Amino acid sequence: MAAARPGWPLPGSSALLVCDLQERFRGSVAAFPQIVAVAARLLQGCRILGVPALVTEQRPEVLGRTVPELGAQDLPRVPKSAFSMAGAAAPLLGDPKIRSVLLCGIEAHACVLQTALELLARGLEVHVAADAVSSRSQVERALALARMRQAGAYLSTCESLLLLLLRDSAHPKFRQVS
Repeated sequence: MAAARPGWPLPGSSALLVCDLQERFRGSVAAFPQIVAVAARLLQGCRILGVPALVTEQRPEVLGRTVPELGAQDLPRVPKSAFSMAGAAAPLLGDPKIRSVLLCGIEAHACVLQTALELLARGLEVHVAADAVSSRSQVERALALARMRQAGAYLSTCESLLLLLLRDSAHPKFRQVS
């Protein structure tokens, strides 16, 4: 296994958290179809590379279930009422191998931000897939991303994160992921 480097997630020590991509947000969150498509690509790449993933649902009895086009039907979908995903993801994050978390979903200024801040406070590296994060307001999204960066999170894109996990075009799973 390659040595750990700050800002460089490794498949064996990373986890993916997908935040609240639920039916009720479909009509109100900016660029929702694109956000879901990019999150689905990130999820699929993580599956191929063996990165464990978890999906949360914010009060599913009110906001509905995870949208099917995410392709997460086989994953644990953990209901929550807290904005941060950290409590809901405790079983996954309790694994001592996990040192970095890839984060995507909605809403940037609420659940994604509070999750990032809590994970950073716990000493985990946080990698936000900015092209798979949104809010109802683009001002809220922009300020939340800025706040996460100020707090120490790494902002990236889905493709960049997948390439960081792969490290090399000679990786045996490069074609499947790219």
